[in-house]
Amino acid sequence: MINDLTTGHPLKLIIQFAIPILIGNLFLQLFQISDMVIVGRLINVQALAAIGASAPIYMVFLMIAFGFTGGLTVVTAQRFGAHDEDGVRKSVFHSLTASLALSVIMTISLVFGLKPLLNLMNVPQEIFVQAYDFMFILSLSSVMIIMYNLLSGFIRALGDSKTPLYFLIFCTLLNILLNFIFIGKFHWGVKGSALGTLFANTVSVIICFIYMWQKFPLLRLSEKFMHFSPLVMKDHLRIACPMALQFSILSFSIMIVQSVCNSFGSDVIAAFAAALRIEQFATQPLLAIGLAMATFSAQNWGANLLSRIRKGVKYAFLIAIIISILGFLLVRQIGDYMIAMFIDTGSSEGSNVPFIIETGKQYLLISTMFYFFLGLIFVFRNTIQGMGKPILPLLSSITELVTRAFAAIYLAQLLGYEGIMYASPISWVAAGLLVVGGYLYYIHKFSQDGLRWQMGQIKQQLRENGPED
Repeated sequence: MINDLTTGHPLKLIIQFAIPILIGNLFLQLFQISDMVIVGRLINVQALAAIGASAPIYMVFLMIAFGFTGGLTVVTAQRFGAHDEDGVRKSVFHSLTASLALSVIMTISLVFGLKPLLNLMNVPQEIFVQAYDFMFILSLSSVMIIMYNLLSGFIRALGDSKTPLYFLIFCTLLNILLNFIFIGKFHWGVKGSALGTLFANTVSVIICFIYMWQKFPLLRLSEKFMHFSPLVMKDHLRIACPMALQFSILSFSIMIVQSVCNSFGSDVIAAFAAALRIEQFATQPLLAIGLAMATFSAQNWGANLLSRIRKGVKYAFLIAIIISILGFLLVRQIGDYMIAMFIDTGSSEGSNVPFIIETGKQYLLISTMFYFFLGLIFVFRNTIQGMGKPILPLLSSITELVTRAFAAIYLAQLLGYEGIMYASPISWVAAGLLVVGGYLYYIHKFSQDGLRWQMGQIKQQLRENGPED
């Protein structure tokens, strides 16, 4: 269902739009967590560590796809907010063209660069083969992952966040089923987990495309709009490329942390991988609010409604504070039980299970104290991106990269694994303060520009009408 976010109460609209995104993101995390839980329990801790050690490579690719397609559909949302139906259809064509090109580039890069990347990340030799097999198969699913994100982004750009949720739920359940079949019945190991992801994404893309074509006439292409325009493509890439770079920088910084972590052995890798999955699950409400603000601000920016953007940000900020507190309390209470869920003590010979659980718990105890700053990043960075200003979000991502990498490398030398636990929190503080300051700057600047424009219009009218007697 198409939903215009330029009218109605901002708080109600943001919550209504964010809830389906939240549920969808939780299922996405369930999608990823189920792989690790099934692998950790049906195979062993070494297989879990293999997935965890190589996961940042997959995350870099996933975030590039997410950022690039998200940037493309920001333009779609802006055209929709401006009630420019021809512009929406042009955006769909150019976004599809750009995404297919990215798919080819990413697949070739991953297939031929995988072994050097795994070596660069210090993946232990005892799990290297499993890590390579897992990532190689996922590399072949590049086009499906990119297209799924793009098609879902189109639908969200029109204000419908529920339909992508239904496809994600279906994809998650299908992935879990295929994992049990490929790993539990066919005994394909980590290859079975990757194949389950590949098949589930493929089926979801096909169904999503058919549904979008039937139910969203505004997104259908005709020959009239299937003509390449360098200027239109430039408008899309102007936002999409910085967003892709921004997300890849974030993932690359996590890859650096993972590389440092990999030097501490399989047990620490398993603990860190499990803790990161729990953290990602716990912070999904913050991400959902941020994604809602991206579409909300994009539509209202296209409609030239700056005051609504300011109101939306205030409400989103308050929601983020509440979510941060709740996430802090929840993870601190049951985090260790959630880590234990990943491990089958009966099939983990040679692994120190109590050490894995305690190590993962220590990470969560530290990171939960800084969720508030992560909330700042999601709300303000996504708002700025929705307004079509990608440079500051990119700078904030670079700030995260530098601070996270420095903290991971330097503090790990001083404190060992405990130093790695502070890498992400330190980067959240630095980047969070930067995007808040940037947002305040942009809002002030645009408000002043709008005031000057209005004063100019009044003076022009006075000159045209002359002084009244």
